[in-house]
Amino acid sequence: MKIVMLGAPGAGKGTQARLISEKFGIPQISTGDIFRANIRENTELGQRAKSYMDKGLLVPDQVTCDLVVDRIKRDDCANGYILDGFPRTIPQAHALTKALEDQGSKIDYAIDVEVPDEDIVTRMSGRRVCSKCGATFHIKYKKPAAEGICDSCGSALILREDDHPETVQKRLDVYHSQTQPLIDYYHDLGVLHSVDGTKEMDQVFADICSALE
Repeated sequence: MKIVMLGAPGAGKGTQARLISEKFGIPQISTGDIFRANIRENTELGQRAKSYMDKGLLVPDQVTCDLVVDRIKRDDCANGYILDGFPRTIPQAHALTKALEDQGSKIDYAIDVEVPDEDIVTRMSGRRVCSKCGATFHIKYKKPAAEGICDSCGSALILREDDHPETVQKRLDVYHSQTQPLIDYYHDLGVLHSVDGTKEMDQVFADICSALE
């Protein structure tokens, strides 16, 4: 079971990927984790990625794809995997499809967690993070006992810079221009399954499981 997770920042696809991983016993793979592991282990691919990152440049699509393909060759991916955060663009999707075809493999499911932009802005701009211990709260969905104060350690809660409404909207604009076309791409491949991400988390997961089973 080889899965690609799609959805805008804040749609909850990372949470759903973790739940899928736990239920089906397949690894959740993010490019960030792959980059860090290869750089830490000083692999050849890690060195290539780091050479771009040290210059403040984006890692080229082919290098990123090579890192992902190297990761999914490992034993823990024998029964499948969940790609969370890759591919992000059509060129990355093409590179992944070709690399998998060369191995006689393919993506089985692309799960799109659909959430309207206004809902995402509300979700993310309402988040508050503890300035000391990192615990997270929400002014609407997970209120602290005392406004602005962390339940865990009593420190001040802050609104992170990337959770400001204007910043969230900019990230959504980038998503719609670069990543949204992936939905059409995987639809044309016949593997796209869309779920309503505005439902309760458990119901979203149940809908995903129905698609997978």
